[in-house]
Amino acid sequence: MLVRDFEHGSDLDQVLLVREADRRQRRDGGEFLKLVLGDRTGGVAAMIWDDVSQALEHCRAGSPVHVSGRYEVHQRWGAQIAIRRLGPALDGSYDPADLQVGPPREVDQMEADLRELVGTVQDPHLGRLLDAFFGEHSETWALYRIAPAAKHYHQAYLHGLLEHCLTVAQAVSAISGMFPGIDRDLAVTGALLHDIGKLEAYTCDAPIDMTDDGRLQGEIPLGYYRVRRLIEDLHGFPEGLAQSVLHIILSHHGALAHGSPVVPATREATLVHMMDNLGGRLGSFDRLENELAPGAAWSSFDRALGSGAYFGSATRTGTPITAEDRRPSAAA
Repeated sequence: MLVRDFEHGSDLDQVLLVREADRRQRRDGGEFLKLVLGDRTGGVAAMIWDDVSQALEHCRAGSPVHVSGRYEVHQRWGAQIAIRRLGPALDGSYDPADLQVGPPREVDQMEADLRELVGTVQDPHLGRLLDAFFGEHSETWALYRIAPAAKHYHQAYLHGLLEHCLTVAQAVSAISGMFPGIDRDLAVTGALLHDIGKLEAYTCDAPIDMTDDGRLQGEIPLGYYRVRRLIEDLHGFPEGLAQSVLHIILSHHGALAHGSPVVPATREATLVHMMDNLGGRLGSFDRLENELAPGAAWSSFDRALGSGAYFGSATRTGTPITAEDRRPSAAA
């Protein structure tokens, strides 16, 4: 049974992934273990009150465990699993794909799409810069290919950074010709590099977490310095072009309140910010739909969106709208 299908009173006897394991102090001086167990459709809390040290041997974050218990929804405490037994998950007793969230597209296809997009960049200096980062045998590419895009909200899984940056860059490429004055090569380059600081800001091990550098410096400064150092090693790279690329990275969150040290001040930086914001928000819809209970039209409240997400539509719940329906009536 998938987590999104759990109902109050459901008896469980299955493998789940330990997303979080937090050893806490009880008021009486004892200890308890707060877990978040889940699969590719969501997570749910569980408490272990006895034999905490023994439970921790199995409950390392990122490890699968075999859980027997009951799923209950408490009026005060919310959804929890009341655990009866918990032990290691035996090899062959579960499908890892059921536990881990992943991108909807094949990684090899995303890599091919990225290389095709990079091949369209005509500016020789930007081409050298992209090749230094994304050359098939570069250390940066090996990390970029597997890294997550976030810890929680969007593409928070392995290969999520590749998925997110490729989607943003493809959107930037598609729309750049619709507005005058945009340097398409510059905008695409900035889109592919805008989140490069996440290579150092997040771990690639389950569960995904922020690194010390990510917490102390932030992904934008980390990305800025990584790109700036590499540009300085590229002989003859134009100073103005370097300034434009770095500005995209520094401003892509769009506002000081959202972590950007500067706001977008060029057409290309504005376009990358808008497409990045769109990609992140639509990625939140993907996450919420994946967790949606069968038959439900609304998700619960989501902090990233500031509301619940609605997945009902005329084409899903009623008669599909046709071209004839879209034509104005004679009365109109």
